[in-house]
Formats: sequence, structure tokens, C-alpha cells
Amino acid sequence: MCARRKMATLILPSDWIKNWDKSGKNEFFQFFQDLAGKPSSPQVVKDLQTGLYELCWHVIQGSLKVDVAASVLTDVMELRDDMASVLADVFCILDIETGCLEEKHKRDHFTQLVGACLVCVPDGMLKERLDPETLESLGLIKQAQQFNQKIVKIKTKLFYKQQKFNLLREENEGYAKLITELGQDLSGNLSSHLVLENIKSLIGCFNLDPNRVLDIILEVYECRSEHDEFFIPLIKSYMCEHQTLCHMLGFKFKFHQEPNGETPSSLYHIAAALLQHNLIALEDLYVHLLPLDSSIVEEHKREILEAKQIARKLTMVLVPSEKTEDKEKEKEKEEEKNEKPPDNQKLGLLEALLRIGDWQHAQSIMDQMPAFYATSHKAIAVALCQLLHLIVEPLYRRAAVPKGAKGSLTMPLWSKHALRPAESFGDLSRGVFTMLCYLGPHLSHDPVLFAKVVRLGKSFMKEYQSESRQDTKDKMDSLLSCFLSIADQVLLPSLSLMECNACMSEELWGFFKLFPYQHRYRLYGQWKNETYGHHPLLVKIKAQTVDRAKYIMKRLTKENVKPSGRQIGKLSHSNPTILFDYILSQIQWYDNLITPVVDSLKYLTSLNYDVLAYCIIEALANPEKEKMKHDDTTISSWLQSLASLCGSVFRKYPIELAGLLQYVTNQLKAGKSFDLLILKEVVQKMAGIEITDEMTVEQLEAMTGGEQLKAEGGYFGQIRNTKKSSQRLKDALLDHELALPLCLLMAQQRNGVVFSEGGEKHLKLVGKLYDQCHDTLVQFGGFLASNLSTEDYIKRVPSIDVLCNQFHTPHDAAFFLSRPMYAHQILSKYDELKKAEKGNRQQQKVHKYIAACEQIMAPVHEAVVSLHLPKVWDDLRPQFYATFWSLTMYDLAVPHNAYDREVNKLKMQIKAIDENTEMPLNKKKKEKERCTALQDKLQEEEKKQLEHVQRVLHRLKLEKDNWLLAKSTKNETITKFLQLCIFPRCVFSAIDAVYCARFVELVHQQKTPNFCTLLCYDRVFSDIIYTVASCTENESRRYGRFLCCMLETVTRWHSDRAVYEKECGNYPGFLTIFRASGFDGGNKADQLDYENFRHVAHKWHYKLTKASVHCLETGEYTHIRNILIVLTKILPWYPKVLNLGQALECRVHKICQEEKEKRPDLYALAMGYSGQLKGRKVHMVPENEFHHKEQPVRSATPGTLQNGPGNTGKPAVTANTSAGKAEEGAVEDSDKSKDKSQAVQKTASKNSTTANKVNSSNGSSTPNSTKGSKEKEDKEKTTKEKKEKKDKNPGSTPEAKAGGKDKQKEEKPTDSKEKTPKADKDKRKDDKKEEKSKIDGKSAEKEWSKERDVSNDSKTKEGSKVEKSAGTGSMKSLVPRSEGVESERAEQKRRKLDTHSSPSHSSAVKDNLNDFKDSASKHHPNHSTVLSKSKEKDDEKKESDKSRDRSKEREKKEERKDRKRDYLNSEREMSQEAKRRKDENGMNSSRHSKSSSPSESPHSNDKDKDSSKRSKDKSDPAKPEKTSGGKKESRHDKEKSEKKRDSTGAKEEKKHHKSEKHR
Repeated sequence: MCARRKMATLILPSDWIKNWDKSGKNEFFQFFQDLAGKPSSPQVVKDLQTGLYELCWHVIQGSLKVDVAASVLTDVMELRDDMASVLADVFCILDIETGCLEEKHKRDHFTQLVGACLVCVPDGMLKERLDPETLESLGLIKQAQQFNQKIVKIKTKLFYKQQKFNLLREENEGYAKLITELGQDLSGNLSSHLVLENIKSLIGCFNLDPNRVLDIILEVYECRSEHDEFFIPLIKSYMCEHQTLCHMLGFKFKFHQEPNGETPSSLYHIAAALLQHNLIALEDLYVHLLPLDSSIVEEHKREILEAKQIARKLTMVLVPSEKTEDKEKEKEKEEEKNEKPPDNQKLGLLEALLRIGDWQHAQSIMDQMPAFYATSHKAIAVALCQLLHLIVEPLYRRAAVPKGAKGSLTMPLWSKHALRPAESFGDLSRGVFTMLCYLGPHLSHDPVLFAKVVRLGKSFMKEYQSESRQDTKDKMDSLLSCFLSIADQVLLPSLSLMECNACMSEELWGFFKLFPYQHRYRLYGQWKNETYGHHPLLVKIKAQTVDRAKYIMKRLTKENVKPSGRQIGKLSHSNPTILFDYILSQIQWYDNLITPVVDSLKYLTSLNYDVLAYCIIEALANPEKEKMKHDDTTISSWLQSLASLCGSVFRKYPIELAGLLQYVTNQLKAGKSFDLLILKEVVQKMAGIEITDEMTVEQLEAMTGGEQLKAEGGYFGQIRNTKKSSQRLKDALLDHELALPLCLLMAQQRNGVVFSEGGEKHLKLVGKLYDQCHDTLVQFGGFLASNLSTEDYIKRVPSIDVLCNQFHTPHDAAFFLSRPMYAHQILSKYDELKKAEKGNRQQQKVHKYIAACEQIMAPVHEAVVSLHLPKVWDDLRPQFYATFWSLTMYDLAVPHNAYDREVNKLKMQIKAIDENTEMPLNKKKKEKERCTALQDKLQEEEKKQLEHVQRVLHRLKLEKDNWLLAKSTKNETITKFLQLCIFPRCVFSAIDAVYCARFVELVHQQKTPNFCTLLCYDRVFSDIIYTVASCTENESRRYGRFLCCMLETVTRWHSDRAVYEKECGNYPGFLTIFRASGFDGGNKADQLDYENFRHVAHKWHYKLTKASVHCLETGEYTHIRNILIVLTKILPWYPKVLNLGQALECRVHKICQEEKEKRPDLYALAMGYSGQLKGRKVHMVPENEFHHKEQPVRSATPGTLQNGPGNTGKPAVTANTSAGKAEEGAVEDSDKSKDKSQAVQKTASKNSTTANKVNSSNGSSTPNSTKGSKEKEDKEKTTKEKKEKKDKNPGSTPEAKAGGKDKQKEEKPTDSKEKTPKADKDKRKDDKKEEKSKIDGKSAEKEWSKERDVSNDSKTKEGSKVEKSAGTGSMKSLVPRSEGVESERAEQKRRKLDTHSSPSHSSAVKDNLNDFKDSASKHHPNHSTVLSKSKEKDDEKKESDKSRDRSKEREKKEERKDRKRDYLNSEREMSQEAKRRKDENGMNSSRHSKSSSPSESPHSNDKDKDSSKRSKDKSDPAKPEKTSGGKKESRHDKEKSEKKRDSTGAKEEKKHHKSEKHR
């Protein structure tokens, strides 16, 4: 009430009541006038009621007089017709309110007000609304009690007194007539209106109950449900209350809800028909139906749970007892299900609605239930499918019927309320797509409708793709998304529930193939990972599919591929994603399944192949799987298995490649290179292009020929039938523009691997990834070059400067990609020129070819200038650089042997075919034709290549004069050539490695100006440590192949004087003196002669040994692995010298022992090499056979080749002509830098086993060390020398001995680097023990000292000449001169050297003269001077005189033995001085003598140190000799006299060393 008052206060302000007479009355009236003028609405009526209520309330309170209010109300009543009723309502409320109040005067005021308003409110209204007591007080009725009794009587009469007959038996005649009327034949002109009139007559005549009549009408309608058109209008015109009809139907449904009751379909039909015509409301009827919605939801959940349990059981391994228990439980459940549950009336009504096409009401019912619950009942699904057939039929007939197909016509729905059939694709969005979504996977019940929908989608996609106008296309986009949704939610899940329907699968592929692969793969992803979890049926199907897949895969072998393949095919038609997922998981574990699985996939449909591609990509991209093994050094086997499967599957079956290629591209973009393995396998299998560094020589030779020869002889597997698959791969790359991006990404990733993936990963793995990236790039580039047309290639590959500068492609990769383009362009230009001017002469053709080359390559020459700094082009011309990088082995040589070999193979095949009696004749004929055609192709190809090579060589001959400029030194030129050309390319591929070696040979053969072949070869062989250490595993194989080819050339020249004279004799590459004017070919003395070349070759072999031993001794994994790979590759040509081979064998044997447990892969490599090396021993020769060593004693000048290729890459200088010849200044600078690097290496390789032997023996022969030893040592020396005479062979060397007896003893000293002078002193004390254990070391010492004498003699003789000809430092003398040495002192030293005695005792001099010569020549392999024969005789005489003088001096010096202590002191000082000089001069003093031992130390004080080290290390092994007893003692006395003489010789030798140092 208070609320009402507040509202009224808002309507009537209190000011109006206070000033009622003045203004309030008028404002009140105006207010009501305004309200009455508004259109009638609930709000207006409410405002009127509130205003009147407020006014009356003021009267009741006494604020306003009754008569005043009554007059206003009388005026207000005239404003609206219904105002009296509004006022009566207000009085009704106030009657109730005042009746409850205690204040009597308020009630009186109310009664007076109503009495005053009787004029304007009718009595009837007041009687209806006011209490009888109020009416009595107003005088409207006499007595309230009588009035109440009258009301009760009237109500009873109205509502309870029966006037109509309800039961049939009460009025059987009337009801009989009614039934007859409704049951008559309705086929005539009988209308519902006429029947209704008769019914009304019957009701009136027989007093029939209208509700019962309606019930009977519904009963008859139920029995004659086909006559909708009659009964619906009848009920519509008969009925007045919708609710009554609804209740009647509800009672009918209730009647059938008994436990075993079944609701008749006719009842569902009439309910559906009444709903469709809006005669009843669904929400009114729905409450009468069972079961309840909550029970439906519970049932649905239970179904899902049961499905999951079934799935779980299928994947579990069960014991037999458990299986029987489960079977029993299942039987019980089935029995329970057989007990019929009450009818689901909601589903029955839904089915009826669908049958008559009332989609609106059907959709409402389906929305009340869980998703797909309704359509999971077959009857509902079939009814919905039938409705869809009717709707899509016109559109399907117009747009989607395939040619020649005949379909049965379906009758359209008669009802006007049903959905209209679709005439265009736009109409489908009205209801068809929604219906299909409700249908979901249960479209599987109607394969015909499935096919119709798919065909509609197909025709829509064709229309969409052909549409050119953008605005129309935008409108069609929404339809496209609808079709995609239908494919995802309906078509694919329905396919899963169809039982192996291959036709539907193919039909669906016809639709899907019109989508881009991105859309398709998304659909497959949804299908595989989400769809199967949404539907209970699909959960079961998934489990059954996995179970069946396990069954098949357990039994799949190579033998039963066909039957197993058929089973796989059947299973894949419906559920490919589940099947392939399982198969791929098995392949990842067992890679031996790949072949049978691939063969068994031949029964798949096109859709299944596409799904397989998706499943493979998904398996590859699985984030949960690690792509590396746990040791982090190798790629996981599952990835390797999948990659192998990819290659095989994509080659054999027509699967779209775009998705896989894009996946690899995306991985590369993300900086991940693991998945390049896939691309490698795909290209290998589909295009037949193998990438392997394990090629045989024959294969490599075949790879340098044409395409046909490559295919026949270049690969391990016979490549056949790759034409179609390679075409598919090419099309996929070009259509999706992936060819160039893949190349560029691989090239960038190759260099990025080390940085992006190198930090955390194992070095071995990083190397493998780098190799994989590089190999795939080479393989992929090869595929593009051989398969893309010229136009395609040129259109896609940019110019070389753009590739390098904009795309940051490494130069080697950029040229690799551009090379085929240049070849294509030159050939096409050449063909143009030939056509333009017809001339068949070979000369004309060559000129045209050269012109074509110039036209094509001129822009390239300009482009390459930007790739390097301007300084580079001071030595190399851009033309030379571009020529080197643009040519291939195909351009340089014709592999005649390979062509002949393949032709002979084909001839043998033809012969075998002829001899084969079992082969059918037609097959024989075909095979012979194939072989003959191949033979003709190969011969034609060989002829074509021969012509091409001749043209290229002619072109190079003309170009060569402009290749190299002489702006800086030849050394610089060679450096740049190696750095920018040879080294980057020789590790690019196996063929490039061969190409680099052959190109160097070609440049030499062409007599290219300013190219020093000797220098080039020397730089290649001299120091391979750094190059080897920086290679990956595959690069080291290629580098090894390159060295092998280089060594092959060197060995060919070394093996035969005639070959050497022919190929090198008068070539500028073997010129040993450089002049500013260049080569003047006339002076034979400037050339390196054959014998000196053999010395140089020996030095190269020695250098290779030294580098190999160093790498093997580092202990670094990559050093050891790479050098073993390189050594294995160069085994045919190295080692050739026995002692070098023995040194290597010793070190490799040690690796085998050390790495057996630690690093098995190194052990395997070392064992493999060791075995091969032993097999090659028979081909090794002693050193004196490898290079001629029978030189006169004084014939050797001071190591002229030490300044040439022998040491630092400088040319040799002969002794006779050296006086007037000078090297260039810059050569000397590079010589110094080379010396420094050699010093570092020599220090690093001091631990070589052979070097330690020689050094220790030399060290022990110095005067101080000899005097520091005891008399017993001297006696032992004599015995050892005697032994040595007996054991010594003419070809024995320090290295050979190093590889001999004391291999095991030498392994300790290899690690000790340097000792302090004090340590030297202490070691001298152990000399005795050392000498006992070192017979071979002694002999090495003797030879070493002999050769040193020869060296010193030659120095004294030639020293002055060399110093004069050297000028101002242009040529280095062998011995570095100390500052401040006067000429007088130099003369004195030379005289001392001339009279210096041999370290051998005098009685052995003559006997050992030949040996002496051998050792001298042996230790001077780099001498390049040979004196005349007469001079040799003089030298021999002088040498014999010298030996006599030496023996005399020994006797004198024997008397001075008592000065031992002084000499020891002086020795300490000398060793310190020597150490200081060594630090100052590096390894320059190595020119005192040149040892052929793998890593010899040059300094005498180094020898002292090594001697002391060796004596310490040898002391333990020597001890057992002491205990040999009597033999030792009997020998002891004999040795004493000879020991004395030997010690004097050793002292003299020490002096000789001192003099060398001072000089």
C-alpha cells in the first residue's frame, strides 16, 4: 500500500490538493486529459488507476471533500469509455484496504465517495467487484447473506449440473451416428465443413458432450491418419481451445506409458500434424511425454562410459580366465537390454515430425537432448536423411548428377508448412547444412545421400574456382566455410561408420582434392584427434580398428604382402587415420617393416594416400619425440625410419608432396635441420639421385659423364622408372614455388648449423647435421639441374651476386646452383649461333661456342667482382675465378672407360638374354630392344661429350693467358687460388674433389703464365693438419679423395722419367727461378729435373706422414677420425715409402689399443685402416728406391729446395746456377711466415716416435754428453756399432728403425716436450742404460752425423756463392747467420768443418762408405743440385783424407777425458744458449740438415734435451739386459777399446754442431 502511495504521490503532487480550488483541480483534470489522449496501453491504464486511487485516498483521509472529488470524477469519466471500469477497479482495492482499517471515519468517507459516484459507475460493475457487505451498506442489495446464497446456486448450475451425455452407453444412437459420419468414404466431394454441420446437429439433437465428440474425432483421425487434408480443417473449425486439444492428446500418450506399453505410430503422426498446423503448442505437449530429459542425459553418459570401457578392454592384455568372466558379464548386460524399456515417446514424436517435414518443431525437440543422441537412433537418422533427400533433390538434379547417371525421382512434400526444396547453392544454407550437422556421423545410414552431398560439394567447388568476380566470390566464401564444416563434422565421421566402402572414399576424394592441402590436412587432423572422442559409436570403432590393425601387423611379412595388403585396404577405407597412426608407430620401432608395409599399401584409395601423407607429417612433427638419441650424437632411429618410409611411399604411390615439402621448408625456416633427412630420402627414391661419399672409382668416373651414363653406372642401385615420380616431385616444387626457397634455406642452414645448433649439441652430431644439410643441398640441386627446363631454371635462380649479397648464400653453394644455368644458357646460345650461320667445319663451331661463352659469361665476370675485396683481383682475374666455378668434370674430360664398361655390360646382357631359354620370345625381344636402345644412347652421349670437351679445352687455351696477373708474388696468387677456389670446392662433393685435382693439372698442362705448379702442389701437401681438423666427416672423405687425385698425378710423374719429361719437363709450372719478366722457357737449368722432383715427392710424403702422426697423437676425436678417413682415401698412392708406412702403422696400432674401449667408432676406423695398410705393404719400397740417393758426398748444396717447394712452397734452385739467380722479395716474406708456422708445427709434433729416436741418438753424440758419460758407456757403444754393421741394410733409415724394434719403448717419450738444462744434466747419468737398450738409435745416430758432415762440407764450399747471390735477403741460406759474426771466424769454422772427423770409428769408414752415401742422400731429399762426375771423384778423395784426419784427432782427444767436469759446466751453458736462440730464430735452424723422419727436431740442443728424455725413459726397459749374465760380461772387455775411439768421434761431432750454430 505504501508503495502505491509513493507511486501516486509521484502522479499527484501534494500542492495540487492544498491549492485545489485555485489551480489543483484544473491541473488534475489537465493531467487526466493528457493521459486519456495517449493510445491505450498497460502503462497508460496503470497511470490512470494510480491517479484515481491517489485522489480517492485523499478523500478517505479527509484532505478533500467528497462532493468536490465526486464532481471531478464525474468529469473525468467522460474522457474514456473504459474509465468507469478503471474507477470500479480502484474502488475494489480501496474496499479491501478500508475494510481492514480500524479508523471508522475513513470507511465512512469511502462509502460516501462510492455513493456519490453511483451516477457515473454502473451498478452491475460494482456488484461484480465490491464485497456484499459494502454493497449492502450502499443499498445496492438488500441482504448480503441472501446474495451469497444466490451466487453459490448459480455456480453449481453452471459447473456441476450435467446437461450433456459423456458416455457412449448414455446416448448410443447419437454416438453411433457420429462415428458413422466420421467413418464414411472421404474420396468424394465430401468436405470437412459439411461434416462439421452434421456433427453440430448430432450434438444438439442428442445432447452429446462436445469434448467427448472431439475425442472421438481424434480417435477416428488416428485410425485414418492418411486423411490429414480432411481431419485437420475439421479439427481447426470445430475447436475453440488449444489447451483442451493438447490435454486430450496428453491423456492419450499417458495411456501408453505402461511398463510394456507401445505408443502407436498413428498417434505420433496426428500429434505431429497438429503441431505442424499450430493447433497445439510443443511446450504444452512435451510435458506429457516420457522419458524425462534428465533420464535421457544419464542414458547418454552411460553409453559413452560403456563405449570407453569396451575400448579400454580391447587395448588391454587379458588373462584367459578374465576373458571368460568378461564374456559372462556381457551376456548379462545383453539380457538386461532385451527387457524392453518404456517407449521413448519424444523420439517417436520427433520421427513423425521429420517424416512430415516439420523441421522447426523437430529441431526444438533435438535441442532438448544431448548432441547426436536423437540421430544415434537409426529411425530418426533415416527419417532425417529422407527429409534431406527431398530438399536437395532439385539442386542435385540440376548441378551435381554425373554424366550418364540415372537416379530415382523422389516425390516432394505436399505440406505448405514443410521446408521448400533447394534450387540453388544459396538455398542450402536455409536448413540443409543445419540438418546435416544434427545428423553428424549418422549420415552413414544413407550412403546415397552421402554421395549426393559430396557431389554437390564438388560442383560447388568447381563453380567457386571458376568464378572470376571478386564480389560474387566473397559471397560464396560463407558457403565454402559451410562445406568445410560439413566435411569435418559429417562426411569424415560418417565414413568412419561405413563398413569398408571404397566407392564413398573415392567419391569423397573427388571433392577433397579441390581443396588446398592446408584445408585437407586440417580436416584430417580434426578427424584423427577430436572426432573419435565425441561419439560413443566412434569410440568403439576406433578401438576395434586398432585391435584389427594389431592383428594384421603381427602377421605381416614379405611373403604374405598380398593378403595382408587386402586386409589393410579394407580397414583403411573407413578409418585410415587410426590405422596409419598405428602402422607408423610400429615402423618407428621396427624399421624392417618398411618394405612389406610399402608393398601392402597398394590397395588404398586416393583419399587414404592423402591421409597417409598427413599422418606421416604429423608423426614427424610430434613434439613429444626427441629427434636425437640419448647420447646426443646421432639422429634418432625413429626419424630415420620415417624418412626412409617417406621416400619409398612417395615414390611408389601418387601422393601429393606439397605438404611434406612445405613442412621441411618450415622446419628450415625455424632453424631446424633434422628433417632434411626426409627430403634427402624423397629425392633419392623419387629422382634416383644418390648422395654418398662411399662411391667407387668406377662410379665416380661414370658420374663425370652424361645423364644416361650417370643413371647406368653412377649409383649403387639400378635406377629405373623414376621418370614419373621425378616429374611429380618437380611439379610439386614448381607449383608451390618451393624449389629456390629450399635451396637457399639449406645453403644458409648449412653454415648456421654450427652456430644455431652447435652450442649445446655434441660436436659429432653437429658435424652430421652439417653433412646432412650439405649432402641434401647437393642432391637437391642436382635434381633441379637435371629435371627443370632451361626456362624454369633461369626464371627461378637469380644472378650470382644477388644470391650471395642479398640472400647471403655461401659462394660455393651459389655457384653450385648457378652452374647448370650457365651450361644451359651457353648451349642454347651456341645452338642459336649455329642456326644463324650454317657452317659445319669444326673450327667454325668452336669459334661460335667461344662467342656463346663470352656472351653468357661476360655478365657473370662483372657480377663476381662484388663477391670479394678488390685486392683479390690483383692476382686472379674474375674471368679465371668464374671459369673455375662454372665448369664441371663433364667439361674437362670424357670418361671413355666408363662408357666402354657400361656398353660391354649391355652387350653381356643381350648375350645372356639370347642364351636364356626360359624367357618368352616377346619378352626377349623387348629386353633386347631396351638394351640396344640404351647402348645407342650411351654411344651417342659419349660422342656428344667428346665434342663438348674439345670445344671447352679450346676455349680454355685461348683464355689462359689472361687468367693470372703478376701484380703480387706467385706465392700470393697460389694462396688466393687455393683459398677462394680449390679448398671451398674440393670439399663440396666427391666429383668436385676430383674436378679440383684435374683442374690444377689442366692449368699446368695449358702452360698458364704465372702459375707455379710446384708451389701449388707443395702448399696442398705441406700442411694438411689445419684443413683436416676443420672438416666434418663427409668433408674429410672428399678432401681425402682430392688428395688422392693430386697424389695420383704426382705418383705418375714420379714413376717414370719419360712421363715426367713429357708432362713437366719444359712447363712453366716447374720453373724454379722466378724473374720479373716471367717465363722464358729457354734455360733448362731453371727447370726442376726429374731426380730432384723425386726428392720433392719424398718430402711431400714425409710431410703427409708428419701431419698424420700429429693428428693421431692429439687425442681429439675429430682430428683422429678425419685423418683416418683421409689416410684411407689416399691409400692407393700413400704411403709408398716403407719407413713412413711403418711409422704410420705404429701410431695407428697405438690408436687401436687406446680407443678400443673409449671410442668404438674410432677403433673401427683405425682397425679398418690398419688392415688395409698391412695389405699395401707389399707395394711399399725402401726410401733409396723411392728417390735416387747415390749422390757424391759433396754434391749436395745447402738444401736449395728448402727455400723452394721443399720447405715453404718456394722453387728449387740448382747449385751450378744459383749464383746469378734471385727470388722475388715477397717470396722471402711469405717464406718467413711459413717458417714460423712450421716452427709451431714442429714443436707440436715433437712427440713423433721416430723423431725422438733420432734426436736422442744425436744428442748423445755431442762432446759434452760423451765426456759426461762413463767409460762403460764407451765400451758398450763399440759393441752396438758392430751389431749395427751386421744388421744394417742399404735402404735402412732412422724411420724404418723407428718402426722396428723399439715401437713399444718409444710411446712414453712421445708426450714429453721439453726439459730444463738441469734435467738434461741429470739425464746424462742414465746414458749407460739408454745406450744398452738402443741399438737402432745408435745406427741412426751414425747416419745422422755422417749426413751432417756432408751437409757441412757442401756448406763451406757453396756458402760464399749463396751469400753473394742472395743479395739483400732475397734468398735465405740454409744456416741462419748470427749477428756480428766476422768473416775470419767464419773461415776458421769452415776449416774446422773440413777437418772434422766422422762419428764412425776409423776402421769402419771404408766398410760403411756406401752406407754413408745412402744416409747422406736419404737425409737430404730436397737437394736440387747435381755436380759433374769429375767433381764427384775429387770430393770422394777429399772425403777419405778427411776421415784419416778425424781418426788422428780422436786419439789426441782421448787424453782430455779428465776434463769431464768442465765440459759438463760448459754443456749447461750451451744448452741454455741454444734454448734462447731457438726462441729467437724459430725453426730456421732446421736447415742444418733435412731428415726424412716424420717429425725431426732441427737443433742440436733440442737433440741434447731429447737425448736426456730418452735416456730417462729408456732406463727402465734397459734393465733386464743387465741380468743377462755371462754373455754381457764376456762382451764387455771387447768393447772397451772401440768405445774410446767412438767417444772421441762423438766429441768432434759436438764441435761440428757448435760451428754450425755460430755460422
